[in-house]
Parts: sequence; C-alpha cells; structure tokens
Amino acid sequence: MDHLLHNILLLLVLSVGAVAAFRSFNLPPILGYLLVGALTGQYALSWLDDRSTGFIFMGEVGVVFLLFAIGLEFSVKQFMAMRRTILGLGGMQVVLSTLSGLAIFVYFGMSWQGGVIAAGALAMSSTAIVVKQLTDQAEMRAKHGQMALAILLFQDIAVVPFLVIIPILAGDAAGTQSAAQIGLDVLAAVVLFATMMIVGHYTLRPLFHYISRAQSTELFNITVLLVALTAAWITESLGLSLALGAFLAGMLLSETEYKHQVESEIRPFRDILMGIFFITVGAKLNVAVLPELWQPILLLVVGLIVGKSLLVAFLARYFSADDGTALRTGLVLAQGGEFGFALLALALTNGLLDEKESQIVLATIIISMVLSPIIIRYNDVLTKRLLGNSYLNQRQKDTHEVSAAVQELDGHVLICGYRRMGQNLARLLNQQGVSYAALDLDPLIVQAAWEAGDKVYFADATRPEILLAAGLSRARMVIITVTDMEVAKRITASVRHANADIPILVRIREDSYMEPLLALGATHVLPEMLEATVVIAENMLQQLGMSADELLPLIEGIRRDGYKSLRSYYHGDKVKPTRDMGESFLHTFVLQPTDFANGKLISELNLERYGFSIKSLRRGEIRGDHPDVTMRLQAGDKLVLEGKADNFRKAENALRIGSKISKIPAV
Repeated sequence: MDHLLHNILLLLVLSVGAVAAFRSFNLPPILGYLLVGALTGQYALSWLDDRSTGFIFMGEVGVVFLLFAIGLEFSVKQFMAMRRTILGLGGMQVVLSTLSGLAIFVYFGMSWQGGVIAAGALAMSSTAIVVKQLTDQAEMRAKHGQMALAILLFQDIAVVPFLVIIPILAGDAAGTQSAAQIGLDVLAAVVLFATMMIVGHYTLRPLFHYISRAQSTELFNITVLLVALTAAWITESLGLSLALGAFLAGMLLSETEYKHQVESEIRPFRDILMGIFFITVGAKLNVAVLPELWQPILLLVVGLIVGKSLLVAFLARYFSADDGTALRTGLVLAQGGEFGFALLALALTNGLLDEKESQIVLATIIISMVLSPIIIRYNDVLTKRLLGNSYLNQRQKDTHEVSAAVQELDGHVLICGYRRMGQNLARLLNQQGVSYAALDLDPLIVQAAWEAGDKVYFADATRPEILLAAGLSRARMVIITVTDMEVAKRITASVRHANADIPILVRIREDSYMEPLLALGATHVLPEMLEATVVIAENMLQQLGMSADELLPLIEGIRRDGYKSLRSYYHGDKVKPTRDMGESFLHTFVLQPTDFANGKLISELNLERYGFSIKSLRRGEIRGDHPDVTMRLQAGDKLVLEGKADNFRKAENALRIGSKISKIPAV
C-alpha cells in the first residue's frame, strides 16, 4: 500500500508540471501524461513500478472510463442525421486503413492476429486533438471539419468490434481455438451486446428516476460508478474486455435525460484515471531501443501521415467533396489516437504483440500525435501549396455561386449564423419588408430553410471573399449570431477588414467577450444574460410605477455604458474559474489602521495600473458609488473593489503595503 501511494504521489507531482508545460505550448495534455510515463517507467528512471498489480488495475479502470465517456458522447440522433457520411466515409476509412496496415505488417513478419490490432490502432485518429484544434481555429463547422467529425464518430463505433475480437484473436494465436469456436465466440458477443442493450434500455431509466428522487449527489455518483463497473465486469466475465461493457453502459445512458449530469459527475474520475492510463502506456515505451528501431519507426510515421492523409482525401473526394476539402480532411486526421493506445494496451496484455512490435507502433502513434497540431494548424496553407490553382479555383467557384445568388440584393442585412436567433431575426426582417441574406455551415438547416423559401446559403462567413460575394459592400448591416465565439471573432475581423463603415451587431452569451469583439470592430455587442437583466429590470420598474419618461433614460444609459454597471458581481465560492476568468468580480476590503492606504488620497494610490478600481465606499452607514479620487481614505472604510479574479491579491497588497507596490507586477 505504501509503495502504491508513493507511486500515486510521484505521478501527481510530475503530471501537474508536465500537463501545465504542454498546455502552455497549446499541446494536448495526453502528451504530458505519456512523457511522465516514459521518463518514470522501467525503461528509463525506474521511479515507477508500472508492473505492480494495483497500478496495472488503475490503468485498466482508466480505459473503462475512457470508453464509458465515449459511449456517453455517442448520439443516435447525430448518427442518424449523418449516417451516410458516418457509415460510408467513416466505415471505408477504418476498413481500408486496417487492411492496408495489416498487409504491411504481415509482409514484414508480424502475425496476422497482431497485425489486425496494430493496423486497427493506427487506423484511429485523435478525437481530443482534432476537435480541440479545429475548434480553436473556428473550423469545426467547415466542410472539412464536419467530414472529419463523421469519420471520428465511426472510429468511436469501430472500437467495439476490436474490443470483441482481441480476446478471441488471443485464443486463436495460442492455438486453443478452432474456426468454429471463433465463430461461436463472435456470435456470443453479438448476443451479449443485444441482451445488454435491451436490458439496459428498460432498466436504466427507471433506476435513475428512482435514484434522482432521493436528491442525493452521493447516491447518484455511486449508482453511476456501479452501472459502469458492473457492465465492465459482465463483459470481462464472459471472456470479453472491460472496456466493451463500459462503452455499452455509456451509450445506454447517453439516451436518457441524465446524460449531462452523468458527464459532469464522472469527469473528475475520468480525467484522473485516464491520465493514469496514459501514463501506463508511456511507461511501456522503451526509449533506449528507439535508436535501434528508428528506421521502421520513421517509415511508419511517414506512412501513417502521408498514407492516411491520401486515403482519407481519396475517400472524401469520392463522397462528393471538392479537392481542397478532401485534402484538408485527410491532413486533419493524419495521426494516431487515444483509442490506438487502448487497443495496443489490450493487445499487449493478451500477448498479441511482442516487445519490438509494440515499441514501433507505440512510438509511431506518439510521434504522429506530437506533429498533428502543427499539421492541423496549417492544413489550409498546405492544401494551397499542394493543390495550387485547383484549390483556389474551387474557392472562387464557391464564391461565385454565392455572388450569383445575391446579385439582386441591395441595402440588405447580412446574417451570419442561421440557427434559432438568426431565423427569428430573418422572419422579423421579412415582415418589415427588409431584404436579407444568411450564411451558415449546417447543411441540414440550410437545406430545410432553403426549401421553405428562406434566403440562406451554405457558406463559410469567416472567409472575406464569401462575405464580399454575399454583398457586404451593398449591405446595410451585418448581424452575427453564431454561438462559437472564436468564429464570431473571425467573422467580425473579416467584416471590418472588408468594410470599415458597416454596422456590425454581435450576439454573445458571455459578457467576457465584449471587449475583444469591440476591439475587432464590432459596433454593438449584445450579451444575452445582461440584456435579459435589462429587460427584466425594465418590466420590474414599470410594475413598480416608474413612468416611461423616467425609465427610458435609465435603460438607454445602461446600454450606452456597455452594461458596465451590471457586469461585476459577487461570485461566491461556487465559481468555475475556467469560465469566469474574463468576468469582473466584486471583492470587499476593510481598511485597517496599519494599512498603507490609511490616510491617503485615492488618486495617490494609482490603483488603475493594477487592473482594479474602487466601485463603492462605505463609511459608517453612508455608502457612495465611484468615490471621487480626491477623497482621503480612513481606517474602517469598507471598499468594494472591482476587477478580474486574479488581480485581487495585487489589490490587497497595494492597499496594505504600498511601499512594496513596485515589486508587484502590473497588469
């Protein structure tokens, strides 16, 4: 027990540093965990006993939660909406990639059983890297982003048959199973799958209805763990993998109304145990033998990146994508992924791969994942270089189609984003006789709205040439209603660059994005939550008897001031730092007789340079907002400070030990 605790503490310390370092370089934390495992494992510093039973079990539980989380994210509705692309494009990618890899591995002497799993591991791509990078680049809803997402969804599904056949292939490799026995095992797995789906469908929802009525978070969490681990135990008891049962449990829960609650509750367990799993994978990497294997590793890395890119591009082109979109989809998916590690770990456990083979495949996946963010970041540039004029011609063709469709519009409103708010605004404009043109990248919305007669076009509003083709130079106003703020920022910058005078109205959900959007050239930024507060306040004051003449200046003043009076509040101890770091906080500070600020004028403190201000001051029973800078502070004054959360330490230091203010870094 002491030894296991020692391992856990060591891993936690190293993981904190490694993950923080990788995040600072905008790289996925998975790579940090792999590095920790590689450095501390038996092949390097030997600080970590990765062969201990407890540690191996924790890694296996990490795989269970990885597959359980993927099952939760599986959506039958999304699958049905994209079934042609998912089953066709995604299915062909996994099958052809696996068969190609199998042929190569068998040619170089690997057993066909091990070759199937190694090839399957390399056929998978990294959902975490692809989704994060495309989201950061505002390309998730672009054509190549949607095609990549469809392939990733099928890869999630394709893990299931691999999980089924690994134990079967292990028995076949040992010579203990006949062809008939293998067939019976596969049939038994299919029956088990169907049985668990039927039983889970009729039992899980009633179970969680009963548990939720107790209104106990602890009971809910225990039940979630019980369901996930019970499903994993059942599949393992029947000779299949732990991960298969967890995936089935997650998929069943994804169709209940408790999906989001389950996701939020298991996230701490999932992240920690998945981190340990990736550490165990990294510990299996023998850095010492890599120089001896650099040639096959290099060939496999190049083959994976180039071969997978070309295969995906060819398939995407076959499924009606243009050359540019097809190649960009291939570049985005040119890496190994998390599921590859899971399959590789199971293959090693079941003896399907030897030490040398596992080192080559493991190193290939890791190196491809390290290179992947760079390739994804420059997928557009690489496509332009590789395709040249044909890519530019296709982009011009897309632009021309939009231009031809809106050539008769003049003085119209350009709506970027055609979901609920965009559609509502379009209807209001139509009722008032104002022409409009809308742009969106959801093909289902565009098709349905177009057939209904709406003037909406499938086009990427972040591209300046598309905006110009949509009549930006003739438009009266641009309204941006997209929910992705990175996309909203790119559209705002593109609009303002192309037209310096047109009004730009942007809808946002979080007021922390107001300043960045205004700096990019937005004319008006309307935060949903603050605007809702204004509307409720207006109604409230009307009900309290305030006249319209009194109310109108007050409401208009709030809006004209950029909602400044509403944007800061006391967050309490329930705040989520990752969400609220851009918001303004309020913090109360009581001035003591020994504080530096006691007896000083507010202007002498020069508080603004440290990123905060005094919003109000209470002295005795008297309170005043925005005190004059010539006011002299006294002991006992209660100051309400306004600023960002990470500035309050500087605020308190500046007020308490003013002689050392120069040592505190300004913001």
